[in-house]
Amino acid sequence: MKLPVEFSDKMKKLLADDYADFEASYSSAAYKSLRINPLKMIPSLYDETLSKLDGILENVPWCADGYYYDEDLFMAGKHILHEAGAYYIQEASAMSSAEYIGAKSNEYILDLCAAPGGKATQIASKMMGQGVLIANEPVPSRAKTLSSNIERMGIINAYVLNETPAHLSEKFHGFFDRIMVDAPCSGEGMFRKNYEATLQWSNDNVQMCAKRQDEILDEAAKMLLPGGTILYSTCTFSPEEDEGSVTRFLNRHPDFYIEHTDLYPGMNNCIPSWYEGSPKEISNAIRIFPHKAQGEGHFLCVLKKEGLLPPTRCAHPTVQRLKDSLYLLPDSDIDLKGLKCVKTGLHLGVFKKGRFEPSHSLAMASNMIDAADILKELIDIKPPVEVDASCAIKFIAGESLPCTSSIENGWHIITHQKLPLGWGKYSNGIIKNHYPKGLRKNVI
Repeated sequence: MKLPVEFSDKMKKLLADDYADFEASYSSAAYKSLRINPLKMIPSLYDETLSKLDGILENVPWCADGYYYDEDLFMAGKHILHEAGAYYIQEASAMSSAEYIGAKSNEYILDLCAAPGGKATQIASKMMGQGVLIANEPVPSRAKTLSSNIERMGIINAYVLNETPAHLSEKFHGFFDRIMVDAPCSGEGMFRKNYEATLQWSNDNVQMCAKRQDEILDEAAKMLLPGGTILYSTCTFSPEEDEGSVTRFLNRHPDFYIEHTDLYPGMNNCIPSWYEGSPKEISNAIRIFPHKAQGEGHFLCVLKKEGLLPPTRCAHPTVQRLKDSLYLLPDSDIDLKGLKCVKTGLHLGVFKKGRFEPSHSLAMASNMIDAADILKELIDIKPPVEVDASCAIKFIAGESLPCTSSIENGWHIITHQKLPLGWGKYSNGIIKNHYPKGLRKNVI
């Protein structure tokens, strides 16, 4: 791979004797990795499932749920289990940020630049359906992709917003326990994975990204509670966007400090001299290089706000009808008026001409919530129907399923390996397919 000349010259100065190994890493293929979804796959289940799959390799060092895989043996993106939300295909280095943010149940957490959803869904897996996650994406098309991934992973306690950081800070001043800022950047760390990024690179773009990162971090600071955490990360090597963004932020916000972080194999501490004026504490920030780890380029820093977090707040989930749809709202006390909301908590279903039809979102979240119980006043949901791989493939492609076993007429969640795929409605020996038309595809 041919790297941009100015980029190569900069990296030679930064890495010195390490540059030859760094450059050589671009001659090898990017590693493939995925992250198991604990909201659907309890450890005993996914250990059993993974043992049956060809191509699953060793664990990602910094993520207990992360695994490398061989794409020649396991086509992860076209597999039934992917559509069931059993895992999320995610670059290994990118898994580090959500591990270091320290998310817990019963917290209020914001992912400020969340699309396509890797870090947001990873944070949600730590929350286990308790508390509130607001996943925000300023770009409308990317917000829709984010919403789709939130749905597929069976997350019940998230709102997906399509807002600017500045507008959010007007609404949520001093509100969140933790904020993820995986900032838009020049993408230098993704050159091996995405060659097109090398063609778009320029020093001017680096400077533009650094300015935008300053603005985003300032808005994040407004929304954080005293004692709270901002996890700042990028997928670039540029000191202006990494150590520089953190240094400038600390100069503007003296009530923040860098928290000490332990390293996993393949990680490196940052070097203060890489950005003039950096505090010595910048060495607590972390870099991942492709020549030292099985992953792409990444930077992360844990920023703590002085003070103590207030006592744990209690979210108040509520079922609420909005027009013709029914939702489970993660917290009825949160006011989203005036904000562009792409996903309003968990969509439960739609009222249609005197009947109620359950939603695909509810089926996908049925590992976390009892669909039959929550809708018992509206619809009689029957027990799940477990199908084998061949039927699961047909179901995801949109086909109806013949059924010779004795099951009741009505709505059933179709499952494969105990993982929900969607709704089917049984009548006269046939399970009519209610898998959303826009999601139907051929899988293996």
